[in-house]
Amino acid sequence: MSENESAAAESSEVAPSIDEITYQAVEKDGVVTAIWEMKGRRHVRTIDPRSRQGREILNLYTTEDEQPAEAGEAAAS
Repeated sequence: MSENESAAAESSEVAPSIDEITYQAVEKDGVVTAIWEMKGRRHVRTIDPRSRQGREILNLYTTEDEQPAEAGEAAAS
């Protein structure tokens, strides 16, 4: 396989499919104000981050770097 073919194969694995549902957090001053549900490049709906579903989505996508910091703050209290 040539370099171009292997690069194309790798990029197709990384790129999301057109029908894949993704979520984007909209932040203002470091606070999530909305969550956009996207299907490919099309905006499907806006989810309130304070709703049950919004909290579930944010909990799923919270980075691991933030979790130890929160645990450390709770231990310090």
